[in-house]
Amino acid sequence: MKSLVFVDANVLVYADDTSDPIKNECATQWLEALWSRRAGRVSTQVLNEYYVTVTRKLARGLKQGDARAKVRRYQLWQPWQIDHPTVETAWGIEARFGVHYWDALVVASAQQAGCGALLTEDLQDGQKLGTVTVVNPFRASPSDLLVDA
Repeated sequence: MKSLVFVDANVLVYADDTSDPIKNECATQWLEALWSRRAGRVSTQVLNEYYVTVTRKLARGLKQGDARAKVRRYQLWQPWQIDHPTVETAWGIEARFGVHYWDALVVASAQQAGCGALLTEDLQDGQKLGTVTVVNPFRASPSDLLVDA
């Protein structure tokens, strides 16, 4: 069985942000590997955060149409729809592990989507949050985590 990897918005953003060439290259490699293995997952929260960031916060942001096209493409990653059980799970993660609510909601979405790993720089690399392990995409390469099924 192939491993599913939940991707946080910051990784999606770095793939479009050329202001940090090293992070841009790492994020791009991760996304290419996840696309080729069909192992990437996101949530509606992640896609909304990505859209706002790349259209409003980057110095060289994307045009709205280009960002929308990318969000549409990520629909192939079966975005987890935030529902009340996901919120309840997030509250439990927030209380148990002491992470900020928005991060807890990302972790909860990763769990609900059946992912064993969460690709983000926002949490501690290697941290186990319930059934999800945090992987910093700038400290690990796709070959460290992904195994072809």
